[in-house]
Amino acid sequence: MRFFGIFIIGIISLLFVQCSKSESPEEKVISLEKSQQKYYPASFKNDNRINIISGLKEEINQIFKKRSEDMHYPGLAYGIVVDDSLIMTGQMGTLDIESNIPATPKSLFRIASMSKSFTAMTILHLRDEGKVFLDDPVSKYIPEIGNLTSLTKDSPEITLRNLLTMTAGFPEDNPWGDRQLDATEEELIDFIAGDVSFSSTPSTGYEYSNLGFALLGNVITRVTGMPYQKYITETIFKPLKMSHTVWEYSEVADSLLAKGYRWEDARWKAEPLLHDGAYGSMGGIITSIEDFSRYVSFHLSAWPTRNEEERGPVKRSSVREMHQMHNPRLTNNGTGLNGQFCSSVSGYGFGLRITNYCEGSWSAGHGGALPGFASYYLFYPEYGIGIMAFCNLTYTSPASAINKVAARIFQESSIAPRELPVSEILAQRKGEVYKLITTWDEDLEEGIVAMNLYMDKSRESRMEDAKNKLAQIGKVISVGEIKPLNQLRGTFEIFGETDTLHVFFTLNPEKSPKVQRLDMW
Repeated sequence: MRFFGIFIIGIISLLFVQCSKSESPEEKVISLEKSQQKYYPASFKNDNRINIISGLKEEINQIFKKRSEDMHYPGLAYGIVVDDSLIMTGQMGTLDIESNIPATPKSLFRIASMSKSFTAMTILHLRDEGKVFLDDPVSKYIPEIGNLTSLTKDSPEITLRNLLTMTAGFPEDNPWGDRQLDATEEELIDFIAGDVSFSSTPSTGYEYSNLGFALLGNVITRVTGMPYQKYITETIFKPLKMSHTVWEYSEVADSLLAKGYRWEDARWKAEPLLHDGAYGSMGGIITSIEDFSRYVSFHLSAWPTRNEEERGPVKRSSVREMHQMHNPRLTNNGTGLNGQFCSSVSGYGFGLRITNYCEGSWSAGHGGALPGFASYYLFYPEYGIGIMAFCNLTYTSPASAINKVAARIFQESSIAPRELPVSEILAQRKGEVYKLITTWDEDLEEGIVAMNLYMDKSRESRMEDAKNKLAQIGKVISVGEIKPLNQLRGTFEIFGETDTLHVFFTLNPEKSPKVQRLDMW
């Protein structure tokens, strides 16, 4: 659905783009001997993202400051990542009201449900090693879950994929699940063995479940033979150099640990910190802006697809798998990248919320909320930008501030996503398509026209259509550069004395791809 939307939007937008007119209509056709298999990843052109965002420092700080004041945050820390660099940090307030220790980018906050994607990433790591399979029933790893009373007689078994995508049929369990954080493994399994209530049949819809991610943690423990906390630490934290990220608050020095509060009766009241436990896989991680920025950068590094060697703890393809949307839902009152009203589509990936914007771009991220804490992050892989913020006040997400910061950044016209280079075969076929519609050379047709093209619309009809459209634009002055939509699809313009002819074509899956669709307007 995402790529279909991008395709349609790309077609429409290209109608309004001023194309280069440097190519001659007599341009030479590239030799057919060149390999169509060569791949060049999308890249930034005129990249000035760091300078632009850095220039917005004061505005960004004011957005977070206002949110902090409005919501009575004791303390807040935020950061912005561009690619693999933490380019901006900010902080305000205190970690501990009694000692008045100031918040910093090194301060350690409990990030609650932002922990879920670490659990999901670890499950994919185990899948890549062949130790689990996403469509396996959970009962293969946790036998006790096989005794649950199904909601309906035709209920399917709950799979690991169901747990990852919140489609197991468990009821939404906020804030009950938050209070289970320090439960033991025995208590979790006893709870499951005692049966549970379902709100829907598995695989029929999305409903947010902390219980589901607690069970994923238990799967990691059983499959690896070590506590999931240790396994995630060894597998994800350490390779990413998240050396100050922990699970248990008692391991953190008082000078670094954010204490949790709630705002009640016009004053702050301390929230008791919960110890680590079986539900930590859904919300127990304690980290800093500096450490967490490395994790965001790792997600960003999965894009674009490319031929480089793997450098992370998990394959790039598996990280991108986390970013794929499941159970999409239309939001009519959403906003676009720049904060303007615009419908959007949202869904859940693997431990991440995914949003597709009307402009054709998308983001991934997640919030976190526990007694005493709230957090949020968003990252935009096509732009290589991530924004995160942590605070120490119960259920008061900094999401609105992050959305405002993102909107302010994307209001800058120079902030642009990566652009896909033209593949060699697409450039070659573009020259040949231009020659085809201006000459209808039979020898050329034999090499580039797919078997279906004239079955869908006769050669004679296409020739007549091209003749009429070319006549309408007058003498050809130049041919614009091709604008790729992917490796095998693109558009270009033919500029005439009186008008412009737009050409779209897409190539088929043959080893030497041929033109299967050709449109002109």
